[in-house]
Amino acid sequence: MADTGKSLQLRSLVKSSGELELSLVEVPIPEPGPDEVLVRIEATPINPSDLGLLLGPADLSTVQVAGTAASPVVTAKLPPRAMPMLAARLDESMPVGNEGAGTVVKAGASAEAQALLGKTVAILGGAMYAQHRCVKAADCLVLPEGATAADGASCFVNPLTALSMVETMRLEGHTALVHTAAASNLGQMLNKICLKDGVGLVNIVRNAAQAKILRDIGARHIVDSSAPSFLDDLTAALVETGATLAFDAIGGGKLASQILACMEVAANKTATSYSRYGSSTHKQVYIYGSLDTGPTELFRAYGMAWGLGGWLLTPFLARLGPEGVQRLRARVAAELKTTFASHYTAEISLAEALKPEVMAAYNKRATGEKYLINPSK
Repeated sequence: MADTGKSLQLRSLVKSSGELELSLVEVPIPEPGPDEVLVRIEATPINPSDLGLLLGPADLSTVQVAGTAASPVVTAKLPPRAMPMLAARLDESMPVGNEGAGTVVKAGASAEAQALLGKTVAILGGAMYAQHRCVKAADCLVLPEGATAADGASCFVNPLTALSMVETMRLEGHTALVHTAAASNLGQMLNKICLKDGVGLVNIVRNAAQAKILRDIGARHIVDSSAPSFLDDLTAALVETGATLAFDAIGGGKLASQILACMEVAANKTATSYSRYGSSTHKQVYIYGSLDTGPTELFRAYGMAWGLGGWLLTPFLARLGPEGVQRLRARVAAELKTTFASHYTAEISLAEALKPEVMAAYNKRATGEKYLINPSK
């Protein structure tokens, strides 16, 4: 890449006119401050959490492309019903990309920053769909010797989410977990953590192919929500594991309610007396994703000791505190190529990320299909 003093950055803009506009914008390469480093981004994943900002609810069947092959401008219509939800970002061009990795090419004067010069590091902090990113040296995770940027590109969002699910379980007094959409990259990491740490995990998948993905990595409790015996299978797995906490990536529909109901049945199987208020065992489902954007349907058949709420990684890490976060980060670095290894369907450039056929592919959010952007490509 020629040094022009400029860097490309992918931007997402929601217009008041009801259009989404995606473009590549030239921005000045920032100069790092004393405790900062400049990272040349060489790998950054497209996570489901990125798609909300990148594409939002845009109708990709309406995509139109202008500009040039190297600098495309993509537009798509937004449904009118979605505009009130997007009011806070109207007419503001926003950089995209939660996490990434690359090489430190310039460093500030501090010893901490200088020590990172030439190192391959992973970073979390937004605006990663860009050729360069300036960040605090303290926010960098130095990758182990021999690890590439692609190895470390996804070492924050999914690994820290999976680890934090187990931390939440322990902090809130549960002993085992349920996870939905469980064959995802995140779900596979959670399985490896639970197997290694001796934590019971019930994996809910949506078809036989996803079940096979988990069986192949040694998962012990797998239930298929498309099977006629789903509720009985789920209840049996809950009895065996004692899981009373679930993390739901689906969000909409009746799955969260079904999990709570099966937890109640499982709890009552070991009850010593009848209570008209249901089991006194607290059952909790946290919704952390929106693979189904429809309403969450609740059919209250699980007593009175239950909870349903939202869960996000960033607030949890703030609750865990700096020492706890550092402990999780150290584990990610130590197990980067084993527990926390990510696999990608394709590596694409910034310009390729704006091709309609590529956008349609990564927006499917298909299990086992994860795209990696290399802004330096």
